Amino acid sequence: MYIIHGAIRSRTLRVLWLLEELGIAYEHHPSPPRSDAVRALNPSGKVPVLIDGDAVLTDSTAILTWLADRHGALTFPAGSLDRARQDAFTFRVLDEFDATLWMATKQTYVWPEEHRRPEILDSLHWDFARSAARLAETLDGPHLMGDAVTVPDFILAHCLSWAKNAGFPPLGDRLTEYLGRMQARPAYARATGAAARSGAGTPA
Repeated sequence: MYIIHGAIRSRTLRVLWLLEELGIAYEHHPSPPRSDAVRALNPSGKVPVLIDGDAVLTDSTAILTWLADRHGALTFPAGSLDRARQDAFTFRVLDEFDATLWMATKQTYVWPEEHRRPEILDSLHWDFARSAARLAETLDGPHLMGDAVTVPDFILAHCLSWAKNAGFPPLGDRLTEYLGRMQARPAYARATGAAARSGAGTPA
């Protein structure tokens, strides 16, 4: 059984959600970032961490990709053109959405106060809104890869929810509808419900 370490108000939600989509049993430990339990597995203290036997995997995107490949679902085959297009969406979402949100989060409360530069938040909000508008214009179908739900959809949906909770500009109709479709999936309810029952709180 897979063991997942990480608080739900983090990128850990992406992994729990994907596992619920795959219908695979897992054990979740809502260990907060930089806790002793997490540092024992990942010296950086970052979550999520996945344990599979003697193997320890870190980074949510790496874990999502590995799980999808291993179980042959929620991804296109490695080496195919569709997989290249899927990966392009993954890298785009990480670059234009996740990185911007993470920088804003560090400037808000993660970094020590003397190292924060809150004046850049306006620029980050502007950049996020610009990226969201461009993506909305090119969204072709209910999901990033059309009808198929794939790895980058879980990253994007999490980022859009994160942005809403962090007070970023409104997403616009198309991305709001997209987020609603993703969060209406039964696996999302199972992932967030299981986390709430474990005392891990509400998702970011």
